[in-house]
Amino acid sequence: MGRAKLHHIPGYAWHLTHRCHDRAFLLKFARDKGRWLHWLFEAKKRYGLVILGYTVTSNHIHLLVYDTGREQVIPRSILLTASRTGREYNMRKVRSGAFWEDHYHATAVETKTHLRQGLIYVELNMVRAGIVDHPREWPFGSYAEIFSSRQRYRLLDTAILVQLLGIGSRELLKSAYDSWIREKLSRGAIEREPKWTESIAVGGERFVVEIKERLGLRAVSREVARADEREVGAEESASFVLREREGSYKGVFRRKKGVLGNRLQ
Repeated sequence: MGRAKLHHIPGYAWHLTHRCHDRAFLLKFARDKGRWLHWLFEAKKRYGLVILGYTVTSNHIHLLVYDTGREQVIPRSILLTASRTGREYNMRKVRSGAFWEDHYHATAVETKTHLRQGLIYVELNMVRAGIVDHPREWPFGSYAEIFSSRQRYRLLDTAILVQLLGIGSRELLKSAYDSWIREKLSRGAIEREPKWTESIAVGGERFVVEIKERLGLRAVSREVARADEREVGAEESASFVLREREGSYKGVFRRKKGVLGNRLQ
């Protein structure tokens, strides 16, 4: 449950996705989404998890984090959050069996421009699903926290977030966030982008090559490729990804297990 499906390297921003077992809507109710967020807050307190963004849906979660290099912070945090949420649900429902898919998926994300793209992609998840018209209407995402005045139980590390985005302050972050969301919605650019849930790395070409080199032998079956993007905004940079080569075992694995092939929004 706390294992990343793809190889993890410390010292980067990461986009994590974790789906409920068999695509079941086990996080359907607000109570269960709230419990996942509660245990995420506990992971932040216990292990020092640096949280940059998040969205909890009815059958999967998106989480953007930054790995400061402290050993096993991310897998320990995911293990705590996932196991406690699943255990509480099963006890309440008198249910047995798996709550989550065995592995979560981890994608390294280059900071600044590509981190911004990843954040907005996560924030627009429920818009993409047709549940809300704007991220401000979804209480289980980081957009609501960025624009909230509450001080207790904050999950986001805004000091690190503004630094990684290259923005001067939290107030400027709020202004920029609102602008980014409005720009995406105005263009109707909310389609699913497989690069965020199926790649090992997303960023500029140099960044993705660096990740491949750091993986060494573990990246033998991977290739650096231009991301398949229908449209890139005027202020956006084209993305490259590190992915399985065409014709590798990936297609077979998708059919058998459905882990990398799950259509996460």
